[in-house]
Amino acid sequence: MTHLQQRPIVGILEWFRPGEYKEVTEAIRDFKNLGITHLRTGISWADWYVEGTPEWYDWLFEELSKHVEILPCFLYTPPSIGEAPRTSAPPKDLKAYADFIDVMISRYGNYFEWVELWNEPNNSVEYDFTMDFSWYKFSKMIDMAAYWAKQRGKKTVLGGMSPIDPNWLQMMAERDTLTHIDAIGIHGFPDVFDQQWNGWKEKIDAVKKVLKRFDLNKELWISEVGFSTWQHDEVKQYEEFKNVLQTEADRVYWYSLNDLAAKNATVGGFHLDEREYHFGLKKPDGSKKLLYKLLEKYGLDAIFTHDYISKSYKINSKEKYVLITGGAGFIGTNLAKRFLSEGKKVMIYDSLAREGVEQNLKELKKQYGTQLLVQIADIREELVLRQCVLNAEAVFHFSAQVAVTTSIENPLDDFQVNLKGTFNVLETIRTSPHQPPLFFTSTNKVYGNLDGVTIEETQTRYLPKDERLLNSGIGESRSLDFHSPYGCSKGSADQYILDYSRSYGLKTVVFRMSCIYGPHQFGTEDQGWVAHFLISALEDRPICIYGNGKQVRDILFVEDLVDAFLLAYAKLDKTAGQVFNIGGGTDNTTSLLEILKIIKTKTGKDMSISFDDWRTGDQYYYVSDISKFSTVTGWKPRYDIDSGIQTLMEWLCDTRDLTLNDNTTHSKALAL
Repeated sequence: MTHLQQRPIVGILEWFRPGEYKEVTEAIRDFKNLGITHLRTGISWADWYVEGTPEWYDWLFEELSKHVEILPCFLYTPPSIGEAPRTSAPPKDLKAYADFIDVMISRYGNYFEWVELWNEPNNSVEYDFTMDFSWYKFSKMIDMAAYWAKQRGKKTVLGGMSPIDPNWLQMMAERDTLTHIDAIGIHGFPDVFDQQWNGWKEKIDAVKKVLKRFDLNKELWISEVGFSTWQHDEVKQYEEFKNVLQTEADRVYWYSLNDLAAKNATVGGFHLDEREYHFGLKKPDGSKKLLYKLLEKYGLDAIFTHDYISKSYKINSKEKYVLITGGAGFIGTNLAKRFLSEGKKVMIYDSLAREGVEQNLKELKKQYGTQLLVQIADIREELVLRQCVLNAEAVFHFSAQVAVTTSIENPLDDFQVNLKGTFNVLETIRTSPHQPPLFFTSTNKVYGNLDGVTIEETQTRYLPKDERLLNSGIGESRSLDFHSPYGCSKGSADQYILDYSRSYGLKTVVFRMSCIYGPHQFGTEDQGWVAHFLISALEDRPICIYGNGKQVRDILFVEDLVDAFLLAYAKLDKTAGQVFNIGGGTDNTTSLLEILKIIKTKTGKDMSISFDDWRTGDQYYYVSDISKFSTVTGWKPRYDIDSGIQTLMEWLCDTRDLTLNDNTTHSKALAL
């Protein structure tokens, strides 16, 4: 089957614990975002007798049925009636399961058409077949339940095999267990639990042979399939989703919507297998993985069209290339374009975690074709990163979690990406045969909130009272003072890179950057504020200022930053082992209030502006002293604020089909 043929019905598998009202409400919102209309969910026989559970299921069935077609999977023996006090044990009275199914159909039958009878019966964690020689008890239990479900007008699905085992299915057929079954369920977890995986076709063909042998005409459902991103491989999850859509299954249920929260135990035990905790399309903090974002933004029908997403676990390129981690982002895209326009080969290494950056990647791939290598991977994937460094002539490391606010909400992820990820890059370079030079984008946040700088306030901005600081800006000799988890992670990475130059002789250059802006920037209020203000003005969106808007920054147009990178690379004999403050310098300073006035003049827009509290680690005044880098390389910014804003505005209008008419703003579809 190819993706051009009719695909299976696609649903999501998500199990809810009694009392998870909030989780169900959020899941329904996600189903709408993803275009999902079918849900497989577990209904615990064991929980049914716990106080409050019937009321929970009353609410659950009614609420879910408004939005999705429900496939309830009935499983788990109440320990009090099991042959052993475990939910996986066979019940002492095998008819009790059919009786429970009857109760469920009587109470909730209006909410579903199909019932699924048990789950993974050949998995001892789900059904303890060591207490049931050759599944005799299971066969009888399921046959009675299936018969009664059919009598009550329901279609039945045999609980999915895991692993897929045609010998087990043949045993069920020989016992006539499949007589009242309408669909055969199978489960597959390629390269997670099913390590010896030869593809879906082989598995499905084996099941179909058994059915044909017994002249059984049954639907075949992949009632559970998924890929765990426990090693941060979100591209593989996306690829396995595409693979299962090309099978000859009648229905597919993808496991799952959300990662399992770390506080919860699996059926097998508490954190005995970390793979169990990462099957979701979303992480526990609510952040969306690659597959979720593709489905949400482009829909299921377009899932095979994302040909710009590629990944190789072994790099075979014989040509040298410039490696840019975070290369689909704002700065990476502009640097890549410069190298590519000069005929160089470039590899972009990016996880596509930031909203909108796939647009940058599509544009580069369309324009430069095979000259551009694309590696969609997380900076924490050490083995993949090692492969990519092997043939790199230089590494520009831009992969990062970029927002102070996000670092405060999720400091662990900030640490893992910004510090551990940078450490991975350093170690990969250190242990590589040729040790390519490394260029790193640090941040002015390493200097903290500059509490010691005495500030005076004017009508539109803050200014330092120190005349030298006013005339020159903050220099590299300024004491480090990390504020916020973001400041700590980027600052620590900054120091690691400088030390690897001292300790191991790596050729490294650190840029402590001020505010960079320009084309290909998908700005938000957390990061990329110049572009965010301009986009908001053009699209008539309200703007929120944190603080009073008088905070001052030196802003640098991205083409000037690219010039600085190329000069640092060209003059590596002078720049290696050094740290440089990079920004617009004293000639390109502005406050938030002042930039808003410029934007209003250029766009002709009346902007809705509100104010909120200051944010952690925010600086009243930061301007880079760029004299050190200028002295070493002769660099200076070419764009002033007016020309930079004008260029960015023109790019935004072109790419979004926006006009500057006071009364009308049109936007096609370059969604952020």
